[in-house]
Amino acid sequence: MIDLSEIEADKPVLIFGPTASGKSGLALHIAKAQGGVILNADTLQAYEGWPILTAQPPAEDLAQAPHHLYGHLTFDAPTSVGDWLRDVAPFLADHAAGGPRPIIVGGTGLYFTALTEGLADIPPTPDGVRARANAIPLPDLIADLDADTAAHIDLANRARVQRAWEVQSATGQSIRHWQAQTPPALLPLKACTPLALLPDVDWLGDRITRRFDQMMDMGAAEEARAMLPRWDPKAPSSKAIGAAEMIEFVQGRRDADSLKSAVVVATRQYAKRQRTWLRSRMKRWRQLALPDVADNRLST
Repeated sequence: MIDLSEIEADKPVLIFGPTASGKSGLALHIAKAQGGVILNADTLQAYEGWPILTAQPPAEDLAQAPHHLYGHLTFDAPTSVGDWLRDVAPFLADHAAGGPRPIIVGGTGLYFTALTEGLADIPPTPDGVRARANAIPLPDLIADLDADTAAHIDLANRARVQRAWEVQSATGQSIRHWQAQTPPALLPLKACTPLALLPDVDWLGDRITRRFDQMMDMGAAEEARAMLPRWDPKAPSSKAIGAAEMIEFVQGRRDADSLKSAVVVATRQYAKRQRTWLRSRMKRWRQLALPDVADNRLST
């Protein structure tokens, strides 16, 4: 574990890391030793319905420190970076007024970027525009983007591309135009302790495989069966890694070996994207090499 003497007890702490890297365990360690309230910064952990599959903190962790913004959204509720910032803001205000310091932990890099660098105030996307975008193939969405936007987003990430397309279609201005109007950050890096976990690839791959087995032991299949009556592949929570595969498994359309292989591969691919975000967008964060600074406990 990190030496807690290096962490200022009166400053908010940010912890970003790839899935299964141990960031939730680190957040709990800090909260128990120094105090604080743990806030979720992972999009899919905000949804109810998939607490095991999305590796939300178990009951024993919740009993040891206050946790917020986990499982508080219904499975089909839309959400955005702006929504998350609005949810986090009261905890930051409470800390400024003398309340407990926030320990913000998760794997959604865009949340942390918006928190520490600011978020453009883009008008909401009309439902009709989003419905049209949902029906357009990714290559056609990309083709409609202006060159500057296309050069600055991950074109393999449909969610990012579609968001840019929706903004451009709804407002007549590119998302880059709106981003240039970004207001001051809610929590600048200088006002907090930003920690980024950078795990060894093989070490993390082993933990991802073992965590899948642990999830199955904890009842991931039963969780999927409970979700089956309201399963909607278009629902935001259905983007949870392994959700579609788990549904196929409980429907008898996928065997156990195929399930494990698909979920482990998808999780490793997601972790790779998170590591890429860390290296490209978090150069001013304190980067902690793993497994040197964390124990081997399986957590998110």
